[in-house]
Amino acid sequence: MSTLQEKIIKEMGVKPTIDVQDEIRITIDFMKDYLYKHPFLKTLVLGISGGQDSTLLGKLAQMAMEEMRDETKDEAYQFIGMRLPYGVQFDEADVDLAFEWIAPDKIIDVNIKSAVDALVEQFTNEDFEISDFNKGNIKARQRMIAQFAVAGDAKGVVLGTDHAAESITGFYTKFGDGAADLMPLFRLNKRQGAAILEEMGAPEQLYKKIPTADLQDGKPGLSDEDELGVSYQNIDDYLEGKDIPVKAKERLESLYINSRHKRRTPITVFDDFWKE
Repeated sequence: MSTLQEKIIKEMGVKPTIDVQDEIRITIDFMKDYLYKHPFLKTLVLGISGGQDSTLLGKLAQMAMEEMRDETKDEAYQFIGMRLPYGVQFDEADVDLAFEWIAPDKIIDVNIKSAVDALVEQFTNEDFEISDFNKGNIKARQRMIAQFAVAGDAKGVVLGTDHAAESITGFYTKFGDGAADLMPLFRLNKRQGAAILEEMGAPEQLYKKIPTADLQDGKPGLSDEDELGVSYQNIDDYLEGKDIPVKAKERLESLYINSRHKRRTPITVFDDFWKE
């Protein structure tokens, strides 16, 4: 194993194998402990996309709130799941299935299309073109604006679904889905998250579906792996300390190095990592 691989694994906190029940407990307790430490906070807020990661975290957040209500007898502790489509979501049936399985205390629907389109139109009027890729990042940031708006009214904490297989590649939008208050899944890779969902009895189609961020209008349903240029199997193997094909390793380590800025707070004059 290369020195860089060892460094990345340590940074991401990935275990070569997991005890599924232990990881469920760690994740639930992490969210509960944060709320107990900050008693003015009463809710957990998360956008549910119909994919593996938000389905997993949504279910664990609901379980955390149910436990806190039992322990405190305070009914104010609630999990709020949010639908955040841009227009009509192509896999809306999966979103419905995820909500049915998670059974959130409250569901809020916010369609981000009008807000995103209005902003893009403003730039068009200024003779400044917003690319499809750039617009995709605007969608991600608008979703986070909506979640923080709900959290601000509901004394809430915004959850993020970033995990090790996304973090190593920087496969999230800076100040978008990467801007949450808590990242309870950080340390897990993709296959470990799927194993937890399987253990909890989630609908199979939600953790076996092809992962997609679905942010670009011109490439609806574009898979994460096609966009990244490396498979999740290779990413997960790498994070578990295994050898992977040389080209996949080079691609993955390049993504890691080029996305370092995403894994840091805003850079100040005292930071020098970028000079390395």
